[in-house]
This record gives sequence, structure tokens and C-alpha cells, in this order.
Amino acid sequence: MDISWNNKEPIYLQLRDRLVELIIDGVLTEGDALPSVRQISSEQRINPVTVSKAIQLLVDEALVEKRRGLGMFVLTGAKEKLTQDEKSKFLQEEWPHIAGKIERLGLEIHELLDSASDEPGQNYGVD
Repeated sequence: MDISWNNKEPIYLQLRDRLVELIIDGVLTEGDALPSVRQISSEQRINPVTVSKAIQLLVDEALVEKRRGLGMFVLTGAKEKLTQDEKSKFLQEEWPHIAGKIERLGLEIHELLDSASDEPGQNYGVD
């Protein structure tokens, strides 16, 4: 699990967000065990309490569950819930800024789609 830490947010929130990305991307699927607190703490060189705090956020959001003696597991429906939450967050928080910049720069929809379709492996319906 590669994480590039920044100084803008607390580490536990950055770790929570990285775990969310892994679930949305399908790296961690429903029923999968999360890496242990000890494993994450050791790999990322962060305090186990920080790791526990990040995982507790996922438990509080009903995305993972603790199975006594076994560890933490991704709950059924977690990916769908996260995808909907992230879409909503993007549309409410990020998109208005992006749309404003597009408007200020006078970009046209075809320019955006052409630019996106030039990226390897990407096809946004522009052929």
C-alpha cells in the first residue's frame, strides 16, 4: 500500500482515504480482510494508534467490521456505498471549482473530451 503523506490533513484521515480508494478500486473487495494494524503501522512507519483511528472511522461508517480474533473485514455493499458517497462529494465539493475554472478558461466540451481521449487506455465516448 503506497501512500504519499501530505501536511494538509491528519495522517489518520489520509490513511482512511487510501483504504477507501483500495475498496473503490476493487483491491480490497467485500469480505476481504484488511491488513492488520501492526502490518500497516510497520509498513507505513506510523503509530498503531493512528492506524486504529483510521480503521475505526471505517467501522463507524459501516464499511468494515471487526471479527473477534480474525481481524477487520470489508462489509458487503461497502464499494457501492463508497462510490455513491464519493460521487456526491465530488459533485458538491470539487466539481463546482473545476466547472468554474473551465468557464474562466473558456474551454469547450470537445476540447475536454479530445484531451481526455488522448490519454492511453481512456475512452470517454469520443471516437
